[in-house]
Amino acid sequence: MKVIHLSAECYPVAKIGGLGDVAGALPKYLNQLGVEASVVMPFYERKFVQENTFETVFQANTFLGDRPFFFEVLKEASGKLGFDLYLIKILGLLDRTEVYGYADDIERFVAFQLAFLDWMLWSGKQTDIVHCHDHQTGLVPFLLYYSYRYKSLAHFRTVFTIHNGQYHGAFNWQRGNYLPEIDPWKTGLLDWSNGINPLASAVRCADAFTTVSPSYLKELSISSNGLEQLFELEKAHGTGIINGIDTDIWDPKTDPMITQKYTIKTVSAKKAKNKELLCKQFGFSAEKPLFTFIGRLVVEKGADLLPEIFRLMLADPKNPVSILVLGSGDEETELELAALKEASPGQYNAYIGYNEELAHRIYAGADFIMMPSRVEPCGLNQLYALRYGTMPIVNSVGGLKDTVIDISEPNGYGICCGAATINAVFTGIKRAIKLFKNTAELRLLYPREMTLDFSWGRSAKEYIHLYQSLKPKL
Repeated sequence: MKVIHLSAECYPVAKIGGLGDVAGALPKYLNQLGVEASVVMPFYERKFVQENTFETVFQANTFLGDRPFFFEVLKEASGKLGFDLYLIKILGLLDRTEVYGYADDIERFVAFQLAFLDWMLWSGKQTDIVHCHDHQTGLVPFLLYYSYRYKSLAHFRTVFTIHNGQYHGAFNWQRGNYLPEIDPWKTGLLDWSNGINPLASAVRCADAFTTVSPSYLKELSISSNGLEQLFELEKAHGTGIINGIDTDIWDPKTDPMITQKYTIKTVSAKKAKNKELLCKQFGFSAEKPLFTFIGRLVVEKGADLLPEIFRLMLADPKNPVSILVLGSGDEETELELAALKEASPGQYNAYIGYNEELAHRIYAGADFIMMPSRVEPCGLNQLYALRYGTMPIVNSVGGLKDTVIDISEPNGYGICCGAATINAVFTGIKRAIKLFKNTAELRLLYPREMTLDFSWGRSAKEYIHLYQSLKPKL
């Protein structure tokens, strides 16, 4: 079976969020299970591209509406990622540094999809399944099946994975001329609220769609930025599959980014050493419970709640704590979190930005990681934390609901707050502090957390089962 993953991100080339992690890991594990999986993504002028060798495997001219453009397909030469990686480079559109945030993002990603399909059409490259990820690739299922131009490719099966249903990539019908000639009787499959909606179109047109957790599939019928009715109607051919983590990269036994490597047998002593080093770096006492937050400082993640929650934690003299933040996002939240550093030296610190090595050291050294998310399609931070014996404190939503069991339940290993509110999260924190004071009980949970199977090996088998269920197009 041959599967091409089409994605705007892929670690280690370009990663903004969980999409990059998935595209960089799932194909590798599919290959290990006998599937011939590859990744096609846009070209970005970033570190990985600059430091590695690529060979040109295809070149052509095509059109975005009446605008001609030249594109190249570059293949990573070494194969060291565990899958074939292809980059589509388009002069003036896909030759920049950043992944998103440009005024012409619609043009950039529509051109990316057209270049991909033209490459498939003109090169004769074959695949069984095109697995599209998020709205940046959402037009592909429609174009494969209902564009006269790509009629000869209509035997390809398609799967569409939603990593975040709040973003649709919608644009007005005045830009409909960007697309090659399509069956006029099928234009309704592109339309939502009188515009072209790539995410809605992919849900309607793909042979199957998936979400990155079972609970998130249900939640899209309640909250999906205007597509609730669509998800209610289409849920029968949707499947929720929990994301995995790359256990080759996220492994405290071999992680090159942490100082004290450890196993289940050595976790208590070695994790304590990692905590000491982390606390020394940021001016904390290792005797206090260390709470952390890693991620985007945005409303979806509940980051707007953090300043007040932290003030409540720091104002409690009976329960002294240490707090470390690693993240960036909303400017006002960044400023509030940065300002707390002056008010609470020795107890609070923040690194505004992102640092992959620091993230690994935090997972290895922290006691608790906070995830008060309002929306969390899957969440990977809680899975990384559990792998390193760090307890997640979460709002039970989306993938957090599917992956974290409260310690009050049989075989529980996390703290579930029940709501993304200041009071609910602060109540969860007080439970965590109480648990920290019972050192023996906390350490007994380490093996339970670290032996949970959230590997891509498990998730990849579910995707293979889905692929195999798709019937050939007659």
